[in-house]
Amino acid sequence: MVDQEKIREAVKLLLEGIGEDTAREGLIGTPDRIARMYSEIFSGMEEGAEEHLSKVFAVENNEMVLEKDIVFYSMCEHHMMPFYGKAHVAYVPDGKVAGLSKLARTVEVFAKRLQIQERMTGQIADAVMSDLKPQGVMVVLEAEHMCMTMRGVKKPGSKTVSIAARGIFEKNPELKNQYFQMLQL
Repeated sequence: MVDQEKIREAVKLLLEGIGEDTAREGLIGTPDRIARMYSEIFSGMEEGAEEHLSKVFAVENNEMVLEKDIVFYSMCEHHMMPFYGKAHVAYVPDGKVAGLSKLARTVEVFAKRLQIQERMTGQIADAVMSDLKPQGVMVVLEAEHMCMTMRGVKKPGSKTVSIAARGIFEKNPELKNQYFQMLQL
């Protein structure tokens, strides 16, 4: 549970630490605004993917399902700066499929936490495998990290790509190739 009072206190200390006057007109409501914002952007801390992936529909066709270009926003746990991009999630059903919005909601659960992209990729794949129980899943995340864009090395536009494969995607190179071809459509 996000403790908004602690966040307000911390933001006030941070503002004082950088030399700001917390009583200045433009900053008076800032601690409260940031506390409310953190409640929203870290809402995945209190949520699990299983509730989204539990709504399934029976199917006879067990061909690959791909939900691509799922936009996400997350916060890097190393610098508490945003990273954002697109997730591409595919799975091969085993007699049941999830509702169309459920993969996007699963991505959101893990994006709305202090996170690193590599872990998030695996968490999405593992959640789909354990909760939907498909024959396999493949997840690719591509993201721009503000800690590389705005500070440090300062390389705007650079993207980090991470991949997680589970089940039949690990063993079947033709299926992986089909996945990557579908991403190009």
